[in-house]
Amino acid sequence: MSKAGHILHLALATAFAIGMTNSASAQGTIKIGELNSYKLQPQFLDPYKKGWEMAVDEINAKGGVLGKKLEVISRDDGGNPGDAVRVAEELVTREGVTMIAGTFLSHIGLAVTNFAGQKKVFFLAAEPLTDKITWQNGNRYTFRLRPSTYMQVAMLIPDAVAAKKKRWALVYPNFEYGQSAAENFKTLLKKAQPDVEFVTEQAPPLGKVDAGAVVQALDDAKPDGIFNVLFGADLAKFVREGNTRGAFKNRTVVSLLTGEPEYLDPLKDESPVGWIVTGYPWDKIKTPAHNAFVDAYKKKYNDYPRLGSIVGYVTLKSLAAGISKAGSTDTEKMVAAFRGLKVDTPLGGIVYRASDHQGTMGAYVGKIALEGGKGTMVNFKYIDGASVLPSDAEVKKLRPAAD
Repeated sequence: MSKAGHILHLALATAFAIGMTNSASAQGTIKIGELNSYKLQPQFLDPYKKGWEMAVDEINAKGGVLGKKLEVISRDDGGNPGDAVRVAEELVTREGVTMIAGTFLSHIGLAVTNFAGQKKVFFLAAEPLTDKITWQNGNRYTFRLRPSTYMQVAMLIPDAVAAKKKRWALVYPNFEYGQSAAENFKTLLKKAQPDVEFVTEQAPPLGKVDAGAVVQALDDAKPDGIFNVLFGADLAKFVREGNTRGAFKNRTVVSLLTGEPEYLDPLKDESPVGWIVTGYPWDKIKTPAHNAFVDAYKKKYNDYPRLGSIVGYVTLKSLAAGISKAGSTDTEKMVAAFRGLKVDTPLGGIVYRASDHQGTMGAYVGKIALEGGKGTMVNFKYIDGASVLPSDAEVKKLRPAAD
């Protein structure tokens, strides 16, 4: 063999060896793509990432799934629908992931839902809450973990009705999630209390609330009750301005998500006492499954969990359960496995419904109180998500030709 031939032979042998190594490495792991608005929404998504990282470590420590370790390839979606679709495409085509999960903001979740349907990629929407993800815009390849806006509003309606207030004001961020929540509240409350009036709607842009103007508009409308959907920094500004002006005194306030520690903790002693909220009273839930989760989380991170921690953890546990049931990462087999999939979580067992791909994870409903100079939830109860979902027959009308 000539010297040149010998060099070519070595080069080919080396390339083959590298290829075999890479192939073996790929065969030894299950790649999951994950995308989220980490830089834009750190309050929720930092704990969320810790949650899914903890789940991956637990699963891999027990041998992985189907004898393979899980590998999560995570990317920031920039909080922009176009960027999110580009990132999802790159995860599938460049990184070779077998499925995708994540997203936080509803309009981002919808964009990725559409991508999943068009490209036939399995997608587990972890956090975005708009109903459209599993109903109007739902598709064969998309499932959702968290209770939707409809579900969480439905959980709050009994307390809103019990307050017997006729004149209501609505405050919500002007994007898909806020609009969806506001429409559900008006529809469900009107159905339960036909004489109700909605005297004003304040819909500031996400992240740009002019709290003084919003609170002044509320006062001018003289409502008996307020339905709030603001979260994060917008919520903090609204609460502080409302407290300063006494806007919440002698008014019933019903609020989505405000009982979540991500949003309640930063308010400290300014937390709005008496508000009726959905949330996560992590320090007061004393079930064995939840105690075990909290202990493991504290041991790993030297910090207490937020709701995001639960969502991230259960997202990866759900994917692992789905892969195990499917016996494969094949997309169609994953779809079949997730329909009716049962998953044990720190908050109890959940099911991904076959009819609309919605998970039955519930939420806690209670009131805000001050304890030790910070806000907490009291008089709370856990509402099972299955109890506030429409029937399969109703879902068929909401989810036309999704499959």
